[in-house]
Amino acid sequence: MQQQISVITLAIGDLGRSRRFYSDGFGWRPVFANEEIVFYQMNGLVLGTWLQGAMQNDIQRKAASPGAFSLAHNVAAQHDVEPLIARLAAHGGRVLRQAGATDYGGMRGYVADPDDHAWEIAFNPAWPISPEGYVRFGI
Repeated sequence: MQQQISVITLAIGDLGRSRRFYSDGFGWRPVFANEEIVFYQMNGLVLGTWLQGAMQNDIQRKAASPGAFSLAHNVAAQHDVEPLIARLAAHGGRVLRQAGATDYGGMRGYVADPDDHAWEIAFNPAWPISPEGYVRFGI
């Protein structure tokens, strides 16, 4: 079976607040939006932000709290980490961990979106990013 993830959908409380974080904070542009969901085309997958009640109805269970997981957005240069964290915080995010050096020679920090989903903003010198935005696991 092919190893892939097609869509990641995050349960959210307020569509406008979430869209401000993702569209204005990250600078991502939706490919589809209606009154309860927004989809963003990523490099190789789609990210959805869906109103929690509608998502609960669709999967027929109460959505759990975000819990202990994080999503990651890798950047091409170490000096890009701190400004992106600040930009996301200015657009409704909450800094969980300030940008700092890692023991593998990179830089990382964490910011929560308005619905408390944790995002790692990272630079890893061993993980190259193609011009199309694809990151490759490297050592």
